Amino acid sequence: NTTEPAVTVETLDDVPEHVLRGLPEDVRLFPSAVDKTRLGVWATKSILKGKKFGPFVGDKKKRSQV
Repeated sequence: NTTEPAVTVETLDDVPEHVLRGLPEDVRLFPSAVDKTRLGVWATKSILKGKKFGPFVGDKKKRSQV
C-alpha cells in the first residue's frame, strides 16, 4: 500500500502582484505545456520578432539555475 506524494500545482495566487501587473498586453499566464504543475507564459496573439518588453522586474537567473 504505497502513498503517492502530493503534487503541488502552481496557480495565479502564487504569482506576486507586481509580476501580473508587469505582463505585457496580450501575454498571459496559463498552465505550462511542458510541466502541467507550473505556469507558463502564453501570447494571445502573434508577437513580432524583435519586440522588446520591459522593464524587467525580478531576479535574473543563469541558464544553469533554471
